[in-house]
Amino acid sequence: MAIMQRLEIRQSQSLIMTPQLMQAIKLLQMSNLDIATYVENELESNPFLEVAEPEATPSVETTQPASGADEKYPESAVSEDDPNWMNKDLDKSQQDMSGTLDTDLSNVFPDDQIKPKPADAQPMPDPWLSTVTKNGGGSGDLNLEAMIASEISLIDVLSQQINLATSDPKTRLIAQHLINDIDARGYISTDLEELAARFGTDFRSIEDCLFLVHQCEPSGIGARDLEECLTIQLKELNRFDPAMAALLQNLDILAKLDLMALEGICGVNREDLEDMIFEIRALNPRPGSAYGDFVIQPMIPDVFVRATPEGGWNVELNTNTLPRVLVNQSYYSTISGSANGTQDKTYLSDCMQNANWLVKSLDQRARTILKVSSEIVKMQDAFFTYGISHLRPLNLKTIADAIEMHESTVSRVTSNKYMSTSRGIFELKYFFSSSINATKGGAEHSSEAVRHEIQTLIHNEVPGKILSDDAIVRILKTTGIDIARRTVAKYREGMGIGSSVQRRREKNAPRLR
Repeated sequence: MAIMQRLEIRQSQSLIMTPQLMQAIKLLQMSNLDIATYVENELESNPFLEVAEPEATPSVETTQPASGADEKYPESAVSEDDPNWMNKDLDKSQQDMSGTLDTDLSNVFPDDQIKPKPADAQPMPDPWLSTVTKNGGGSGDLNLEAMIASEISLIDVLSQQINLATSDPKTRLIAQHLINDIDARGYISTDLEELAARFGTDFRSIEDCLFLVHQCEPSGIGARDLEECLTIQLKELNRFDPAMAALLQNLDILAKLDLMALEGICGVNREDLEDMIFEIRALNPRPGSAYGDFVIQPMIPDVFVRATPEGGWNVELNTNTLPRVLVNQSYYSTISGSANGTQDKTYLSDCMQNANWLVKSLDQRARTILKVSSEIVKMQDAFFTYGISHLRPLNLKTIADAIEMHESTVSRVTSNKYMSTSRGIFELKYFFSSSINATKGGAEHSSEAVRHEIQTLIHNEVPGKILSDDAIVRILKTTGIDIARRTVAKYREGMGIGSSVQRRREKNAPRLR
């Protein structure tokens, strides 16, 4: 076979992932908290961005077509009807600064997963560093905000106790290392032998330091497993004996409430066993959870759904979560006119271009969230009217086809976004569920609605008539739900509900309920 060279002309299309396009995709899947942090950083670094005044809330009624969501936004936003957007040079440094965003996020890669980096936690300042500020007259003004006490961490509490318990520097050092390894639950997973080798000491010394940590409050702190955690607490209460030790060594059997087996293992009668179980249940299996080392962020909805007098639903964005930024064109004109040198002009041009891209990307993000949310409300109208039992099966493709977007775009929009309704606050992904076949050719059922039905049946059980998985299958079939027994078992286990044997033991032991 001869090897030869030749020239060919081929025409093809390809998507160039420019920094601006990556930014738009990244913003689309960010939560409102991540967006707020991201925009705040951009405001600090870009001189042409400024905070805008709040505007009226864009909203959509579900009786309108899907395209109605776009009519609430200015015409300068992204054109979703341009078929040639992929061929445009998105990275021109000399493009028109007032032009529109030529990138349509409706057809991005289905496989690219660009995850935003979480914002770095800011350390809490010491409230006593600057409590008094001197003014010109020499009098002091008390800074009341600086007087607010910061939250005490578990590490701080334990460190103070260790410093009071021992004055030996080596013991303090090892104990402090153990304390730093304690997780939010109050447990420690440090390899003691490895720690002994690291500090050049014997294993017994490490154990003595761990024992010192175990003497700290809260009781049970620094345990290596649940059995040790409960043992520490029972020893402090002087309630640890051979029978209790045998019970703690068989916590798996205790979880099943197999009381007959536990009687033989512990060598006690039923009454003594029940008293022992009561004592264990009064203990704290997570002694470190009382200290707030981690900040719990509130769940802030991105979209509100409200009923209209006409019987429909009004969908509107939460304006409190929408970043309000504007591009200061006049400031750019003033600064760029006096810029000297190519480097300065390039810097100002890049800042202006990035500012325009950010504003238009945020605008498109808001419009896309509103469009997807409106379509979800249309598809799940019965849920909002009648409740979870009427939640219909729904997948990303159905929504994507209805609003003429790609499934990957819908997936990004529904991640970390929440909808506030009259029935509570739900993540947008909640409304997507697989389907369960119906008997006699009826309409399919949502898997979420079937889970709710199974949970309701088990909740309404009476001690003398516990439902097996087969019995639940027969009951569901009478209501038109065709489901297999293994599916019932999978849903039940996923909801943390025990088997019929476990539930019978629980409900037939009245003192242990």
